[in-house]
Amino acid sequence: MQTTAVRPIVGKHIYGELYGVASETLFDVEKLRKIVIEAAHMANMHLVEVNSWKFIESDKEGVSVIALVLESHIAIHTWPRYNFATVDIYTCGEHSDPMTAFRYVISQLSPKRYTINYSDRSYK
Repeated sequence: MQTTAVRPIVGKHIYGELYGVASETLFDVEKLRKIVIEAAHMANMHLVEVNSWKFIESDKEGVSVIALVLESHIAIHTWPRYNFATVDIYTCGEHSDPMTAFRYVISQLSPKRYTINYSDRSYK
């Protein structure tokens, strides 16, 4: 009987909330797409596809940008009326760095304050 070495599953999840971001920035789909693409590059993630949506319903205005990366995803959801956004970056890549991606997003959106949460979603 042949045994195979089981490799651990790496799971790094960084997510947080951004408060006090300029509303015009949070409604700028193209800028948000560029930020997500560059964040993936800086974090050594391999971009598969980026999708974005702009919502203009009276009580649900905002933008969602989601990047599928080979290692998992990057997502930004915005509420311009409240100067608020959420950022979610998950990677199962051993060599990718979601914290670098998160810090890049922060540097580009310039929130007045923000939270950072980390969850180790690895399986060993």
